[in-house]
Amino acid sequence: MKMTYAEAMRDGLRVEMKRDPNVYLAGEDVGPFGGCFGQVAGLYQEFGPGRIVDTPISETAIVGHAVGAAAAGLRPVVEIMFMDFMGVCMDEILNQAAKMRYMFGGKAKLPMVIRTPCGGGLGAAAQHSQCLEALFTHIPGIKVVMPAEPADAKGLMAAAIRDDNPVIYVEHKMLLGVQGEVPEGEFVVPIGQAAVKRPGSDVTIVAWSGMVPKAAAAAETLAGEEISAEVIDLRTLTPLDKDCILKSVGKTGRLVIVHEANLTGGFGGEIAAIVADEGFDLLNAPIKRVTAPDTPVPFATVLEKAYLPSEEKIVRAVKELF
Repeated sequence: MKMTYAEAMRDGLRVEMKRDPNVYLAGEDVGPFGGCFGQVAGLYQEFGPGRIVDTPISETAIVGHAVGAAAAGLRPVVEIMFMDFMGVCMDEILNQAAKMRYMFGGKAKLPMVIRTPCGGGLGAAAQHSQCLEALFTHIPGIKVVMPAEPADAKGLMAAAIRDDNPVIYVEHKMLLGVQGEVPEGEFVVPIGQAAVKRPGSDVTIVAWSGMVPKAAAAAETLAGEEISAEVIDLRTLTPLDKDCILKSVGKTGRLVIVHEANLTGGFGGEIAAIVADEGFDLLNAPIKRVTAPDTPVPFATVLEKAYLPSEEKIVRAVKELF
């Protein structure tokens, strides 16, 4: 059935809450208000205040309580209203959630999900528009998923909730209204599996989250110029599906990595390093990255548009490889 990305994520959460009474949602304005962007509208009316919990405005408390609840056997899903606010709760993520299972020799499980919106495009300025996924891929013990399509939004939410490790589930704000076909009932997309969204033979374009539609649009433009681009949606950053990337590069011989985060220290650098290390002989050209520049996200519409990676920038980067 047709659903928006937000509806699909909510449906995945709803199905898991019905399936497992230990699953609950907590965060700022997730109750009667239905979430900052309406992503969880209706769940409070369906499940009540015992399982849809409005919290104080304290990201530290939101994540800290989830760590304790998960260690005690529950499966909390907590919302941080904007990814930009994750810095407030970094000790709970970096030193508690990520480490607890390891430090207790595997005797403690941490089945918790942190949902958070990312990305620019709304003119929400530098403190409400960032893509900070690279910060969390650097932390052992944390899984990071970033769905780009409604079906994956539902399936990865189910997989994240069922996982016994902390999972950061990042939803791009500009994708929330995108519609697509979504399976009804229980539906799980395994964490750690990328998807080939468009087959091709001349160049591989690797993208995730809000950059996948732009990569697909660029591939369509390139097809009109007789360049066949294969588009890979990573869906999960950690664990990373290296085999999918290397298999594609082995077929095309060229690689362009697209992400909305800043260039320096972005996850694209990690992918480039892996391919240089494990697939150097597969390459017929240098690896290119299309990213945002190393500046804060601008507020002014014209500057934000110039800041964000675009279809045109992806097309230009691909052509530089031929």
